[in-house]
Amino acid sequence: MQGLIGKKIGMTSIFDEDGKSVPVTVIEAGPCVVTQVKTEEKDGYSALQLGYDEKREKVTTRAEKGHFKKANTTPKKKLVEFTGFPTGEYNPGEVLTVELFRPDRWVDVTGWSKGRGFQGVVKRHGFAGVGDQTHGQHNRERAPGSLGASSWPSRVFKGMRMAGRMGNQQVMAISLRVMKLIPESNLMLVKGSVPGPKGGYLIITK
Repeated sequence: MQGLIGKKIGMTSIFDEDGKSVPVTVIEAGPCVVTQVKTEEKDGYSALQLGYDEKREKVTTRAEKGHFKKANTTPKKKLVEFTGFPTGEYNPGEVLTVELFRPDRWVDVTGWSKGRGFQGVVKRHGFAGVGDQTHGQHNRERAPGSLGASSWPSRVFKGMRMAGRMGNQQVMAISLRVMKLIPESNLMLVKGSVPGPKGGYLIITK
């Protein structure tokens, strides 16, 4: 699918053609530089590798510097491959902007959800907890409760919903309407929310 790498700026609201207030997410989509063109003959598949967001020379490895030098561009922080572009029409060093998209069309936005750390079953899975502190129970309001029988199977089944790391996962929000484009600032406004924190990287595909 064709797309761009972007960054979540934040949320606001605009008025649509009917005068209704619509919540939108502001995304900086591009500019992205073509850092590599992959072909069937050389790589076994066709794809465009795009780079986004400037990276300091000091923290760039020699291998990365050589890779970006071949594309006649500066080092980039984020690299993503897209398979929907006709590779014969693009060359390394070309710049793709938010004008790749069109207003009133639909896009999918992939981001990384906020990391919540190690959380219990009440926050992670919505458990209600064991209940009151009556009948001798003490500090059991947010406990998971019984996990399984003892005689059989004498173990806890794999996949049991328990406490653990929450968030920091790749999440895709599908079919978001593009409400407005601001090409001079490389901004696009999509209806609704997208995953991730402000400043987080996003992959926008159409």
